[in-house]
Amino acid sequence: MGKRIIQQRRGRGTHTYKVRRKAFKFKLQYPQKLEGEGSVIKLFNSAAHTAPLAKIRYDKGTFYIPAFKGMIEEQKIKFNGKDIKPGDITKLKNIPIKTEIYNIESRPGDGGVFIKSAGNSAIMNRIVGEDIFVLMPSKKEKKFNQNCRVTIGVIAGAGRLDKPVMKAGKKYHIKKSKSKLWPRTSAVKMNVIDHPFGSGRAKNVKSKIAKRNAPPGRKVGLIRPRRTGKKK
Repeated sequence: MGKRIIQQRRGRGTHTYKVRRKAFKFKLQYPQKLEGEGSVIKLFNSAAHTAPLAKIRYDKGTFYIPAFKGMIEEQKIKFNGKDIKPGDITKLKNIPIKTEIYNIESRPGDGGVFIKSAGNSAIMNRIVGEDIFVLMPSKKEKKFNQNCRVTIGVIAGAGRLDKPVMKAGKKYHIKKSKSKLWPRTSAVKMNVIDHPFGSGRAKNVKSKIAKRNAPPGRKVGLIRPRRTGKKK
């Protein structure tokens, strides 16, 4: 008789595989309305995030953003200002070309979606009418609405991947804090009861396309394409 494979166990959501809610209690989002000026009241580390976080106080409460390189506590931050400096939060239309930015909104008012990991930043590249093109860390351009809000600067924590993790125990705790699957075993090296790709005398990876609505454990292999064959 077979047994549940690890995708099924994780998908079921037991305490063994649930992430610690405490690690993800900080939502890195801008408030709906930001005007005037705020201040940095605290810089701290979060196990769920690669970059240090900053707690910002403004006239209607507090919110959290990834800290930028060089940020200090009690620093003043301007909202929607024209004279920008690192840490300020403003709209894309107020920013000159070649400025480094991060925590970019996908649509005006969604709170910030793009560029949130340590050491990353994007660059204001060009303006075409009301559309603004930003050069992402992947070296690809992306078009944004001119009213999308961003933070000026580069996210702190660059170089975190330069030093290798020397001990398996440290890697284990890093992965566990984010509920990441580690160590990962190759599917073709498992027994046949443990995975659909298991068994076989050699690495014979089956070219398999699971159904789009397949349950965890059966949804393995290639992502189901919308169509097959050469496009004519």
